[in-house]
Amino acid sequence: MDYRRLWHPGGTYFFTINLQQRKNNDLLVRHIDLLRNSVARVRKHHPFKIHGWVVLPDHMHCIIELPEGDADFAMRWQLIKLMFSKGIPREEYRSAVQIKRRERGIWQRRYWEHLIRDQQDFNAHMDYIHINPLKHGLVQRVSDWPYSTFHRYVTQGIYPHNWAGGKEDTLQYHD
Repeated sequence: MDYRRLWHPGGTYFFTINLQQRKNNDLLVRHIDLLRNSVARVRKHHPFKIHGWVVLPDHMHCIIELPEGDADFAMRWQLIKLMFSKGIPREEYRSAVQIKRRERGIWQRRYWEHLIRDQQDFNAHMDYIHINPLKHGLVQRVSDWPYSTFHRYVTQGIYPHNWAGGKEDTLQYHD
């Protein structure tokens, strides 16, 4: 398969990052402090702006903006995954190939990335990020999910507290 990445220096990107073993796996929320610390450490040395982020038990979505002239999101994800993986016990299933390569069996190798094209695209992806816990049946209201930038945007008056409170037809990011 031919994977093509769109490298745009200073670009704003939407990402979906998955655990390798997704079924009944709560690794990301169980180790949320380690994940937050890993992201913060990478941001300190390789800056990026976080526009939106949600962490679910087995995957996460985010929108980040890279600094002007910088297009290396792959290195940032490699470091975040590496720091997180080093911080948790070796309990995951690993294939013979992973064992031979001395790899952990935590993350899917690939991830979904999308270069944000315009404000409408940005707004749609922000809504997608924040509705995700409701979409996956983890909460009855978006505001009930603690691992999301939704709360920051409520405080800033961008989303109302009761946004998408079980009714997906009320979706709209307001900037």
